[in-house]
Amino acid sequence: MAKIFEVSDAQDQRLRDYVDLRDVHLRKLLETERGIFLAEGEKVIRRAIESGNTPRSFLMSPRWVETLADVLEVSEAPCFVLNDAAIESLTGFHVHRGALASLERPELPEPATILAGAKRIVLVEDLMDHTNVGAIFRSVAALGFDAILLSPRCADPLYRRAIKVSMGSVFWLPYARIADWYGAPELLKAAGFTTYAMTLSDDSMPLDEVPKDVAKLALIVGSEGHGLTERWAAGADFRVKIPMAPEIDSLNVAASVAVACWELRA
Repeated sequence: MAKIFEVSDAQDQRLRDYVDLRDVHLRKLLETERGIFLAEGEKVIRRAIESGNTPRSFLMSPRWVETLADVLEVSEAPCFVLNDAAIESLTGFHVHRGALASLERPELPEPATILAGAKRIVLVEDLMDHTNVGAIFRSVAALGFDAILLSPRCADPLYRRAIKVSMGSVFWLPYARIADWYGAPELLKAAGFTTYAMTLSDDSMPLDEVPKDVAKLALIVGSEGHGLTERWAAGADFRVKIPMAPEIDSLNVAASVAVACWELRA
């Protein structure tokens, strides 16, 4: 059972995993350096632990100790209890869901392992917004795709904001990073995937007109603004776009992925 410590000093060194959560660059550095990630809110904490992740510690206001008593009962990680004002001072933002957990960051599988067990995947190139990454995970999981592959520059799916937006789907949807992004098209081809690049190029086909009855399918999307790099857009088996009203040229990238996954579902 977790030991519960009532803490009065927000500067207590045992709480260092939770310091200055507003600073994205600081969090990325510290979480990678320490091998951790943070979960916020009762539901997300439960889903993180139910998915097999190991907690290092918990931080919560007094009202959440009883609510999460069953989680604390089966954990050996310490639980630090602070009042709401002290938590806000420590983290740098209002923890409106009342509870946080620091968990051991799991080791990602190799991309080849992901490809070997998947039929429908999404590749994301250089998308740096955590909210959009989280939303993509939620849509990909909900619409029956098997996995996500990320370029080296993509935002961290285990950043606190991405986890919240994904509703915890980052914990059970398989994903990996491809270190050799330049060589990734050949990796997909060798694994037998037909590739569909979302791009607004002149020769892009409407999504509802492209062949979908393929054994293995990879949907490839780029960042908002720049879109896909030319190597991916030109090298795909199909270049696709979402048909829409003439006065609108594009959707938010997360919305686009949701529409495309629905249209290209198995």
